[in-house]
Amino acid sequence: MVLTFLQHKFVFWYTRRTPGVRTQTAYEDNIKKIVDFSTVEGFWVCYCHLARPSTLPSPTDLHLFKEGIRPLWEDSANCNGGKWIIRFKKVVSGRFWEDLVLALVGDQLDYGDNVCGAVLSIRFNEDILSVWNRNASDHQAVMALRDSIKRHLKLPHNYVMEYKPHDASLRDNSSYRNTWLRG
Repeated sequence: MVLTFLQHKFVFWYTRRTPGVRTQTAYEDNIKKIVDFSTVEGFWVCYCHLARPSTLPSPTDLHLFKEGIRPLWEDSANCNGGKWIIRFKKVVSGRFWEDLVLALVGDQLDYGDNVCGAVLSIRFNEDILSVWNRNASDHQAVMALRDSIKRHLKLPHNYVMEYKPHDASLRDNSSYRNTWLRG
C-alpha cells in the first residue's frame, strides 16, 4: 500500500473541562493527546473513530494542531498569534467542524504556514469554532485567513467572525469574551 503524506503532521487533542475550575494548571492537566497522523490514510483511520461533536458533553474542547504546537495560548508558536472565532448552533457545528478539519489537514487555507490549528468548543447553548494563527500583528495574513475560512466553510452571510489575539486572552483569562475585530 502506498501512503499519501500530508504537508504537515497533526495531533488531535481533547479537553474535558471541569465546570467552575479555571486555573492554568488545571487546564494544562486536562489536555489529553488522542492521536497523531501524517498521512491521508492515517487521518481517516483515526477520524472515523472519533466521537462526533453532537455526542460530546459540555464543556469539552476538541483540538487539531500541527505537531509540535500545543493548544495553549503560551505555546511559542501561539503566543504572538490569535484566533478567528465563529459561533454556531449546536445542530450545525459538526458539519462546519468537519469541513474545517478537512481544509486544515488538506492544507487548503490561505497563509497555511501561519495557521497553528483549530478548536471546536462544545458549550451549553452553542458550539464555537476557532482557527489559531501565529502572528496577530500581520493584518494581511489575518484577514486573508478570515476570507479563506469563510470560503472553505461556505459560511452564510449572517455568520459573524470575531478575532482575538492570544495576549488579550491571557489578560482577561477568556478565549471568547472581548473580541476586537469582526469580519
